[in-house]
Amino acid sequence: MRPFVPAAPARPPRGRRRRPAPPEGSRRFPWPRTDPAEPERTQVVAPPLAAPAAGPGGLDAAVVRRRVAEARASAADGVEPPLAPLIAEALDAPIDDPRVAALVDELDGFGPLAPWVRTPGVTDVLVDGAGAVWTDGDEGLVRRPGRLDPETARALAVRLLHRAGRRLDAAVPLADARVGGVRVHAVLPPVSGGGTLLSLRIPAATTPSLAALADGWPDGALWADALEALVRDRATVLVSGATGAGKTTLLSAALGRVPGDERIVVVEDTAEAAPDHPHVVALQCRAANAEGAGEVGLAELVRHALRMRPDRLVVGECRGAEVADVLTALNTGHQGAWGTLHANAAAEVPARLTAMASLAGWRPETVAAQARAGVDAVLHVARDGHGRHPVELAVPDPRADGFALLPALTWRPGTEATGGRTVEGPGVPALAARLAGRSGR
Repeated sequence: MRPFVPAAPARPPRGRRRRPAPPEGSRRFPWPRTDPAEPERTQVVAPPLAAPAAGPGGLDAAVVRRRVAEARASAADGVEPPLAPLIAEALDAPIDDPRVAALVDELDGFGPLAPWVRTPGVTDVLVDGAGAVWTDGDEGLVRRPGRLDPETARALAVRLLHRAGRRLDAAVPLADARVGGVRVHAVLPPVSGGGTLLSLRIPAATTPSLAALADGWPDGALWADALEALVRDRATVLVSGATGAGKTTLLSAALGRVPGDERIVVVEDTAEAAPDHPHVVALQCRAANAEGAGEVGLAELVRHALRMRPDRLVVGECRGAEVADVLTALNTGHQGAWGTLHANAAAEVPARLTAMASLAGWRPETVAAQARAGVDAVLHVARDGHGRHPVELAVPDPRADGFALLPALTWRPGTEATGGRTVEGPGVPALAARLAGRSGR
């Protein structure tokens, strides 16, 4: 195994620049890389959203609404009539008329939030209790002009959730669903403590390759080598981080490096992972209906996923008792699995696993034994001045009685003048040994 060669501190970020290819013998992750001649697969690109449309400009839309309501009433159960042709006919206008798009947004889309949902680089659209609109993304958290009045905000929230088959009213004031690929969460007063709260999570327009993603990370080549090794040697990895830290984006990029002849089964509460891979099967949870029936939870999906011949099992966002099923699967021959969970640091992951598994009746010592045997690495991601990137790679401590982690790689931020650098930790030999055991070297 090649030793690390100390690297010069990374420069402070001055905007995104393309990283030049490292010279031969430069600092790299201490395990063999994937054959550099292996071609990159074509990236999966989501269908682009249409450009923001102009408003209806004072148009009286009563006739349009009536015709849409009539069409929906006469349609077969579960069939949504296409609105654009109906609206164009009612307006006696071409289907690409901006007024048509504006009314589609008003009647069936994201209404006044539609322009922000369509804006490139926006990852979240948020409406606070006062009706103010905020977006998060490439520009950070930004207050946008305009404000939603209470009636508009509430009507929009109710309509979006109703479109997804979810109830939102005084009796059920909190709900979430997926609408047109966008994850929607809504809270009504008085639970909200003010006006209606809306949180929209916008899916990425493209799935970046691991190389493209790492190009924007500090010490990106080193972290990319680490991820390549984890995927290649079928390591079982938990990706931790706060909300919006980039867990799912990194997970999708890493899964894109799984060999094309392997089958990936992804289980998520809400479908978000989109790896560029030819054989991906996705399962997502279903909430109970208004009568409380029909719920399909994450734990049940994990059990069914194990019967679907997964070469790689992926569980997005472990939050509760289902982690017991995941840990059981990891110790029954399902190597190369990946999962994500919320945590503020890699060192907090053991406690998070213990707390979640306790909901399934597991004792702490049982959780520790299962995690120590089944988890090969914990990769923690964070969001800082360098963007979203990995900050720690840790491995179970083979000398610990319970489930404790040793840092293998840690990003240490520096000052504005000195930048930062990734340093090697005592977990490197332990991780190298685990990966060697996985790959049979």
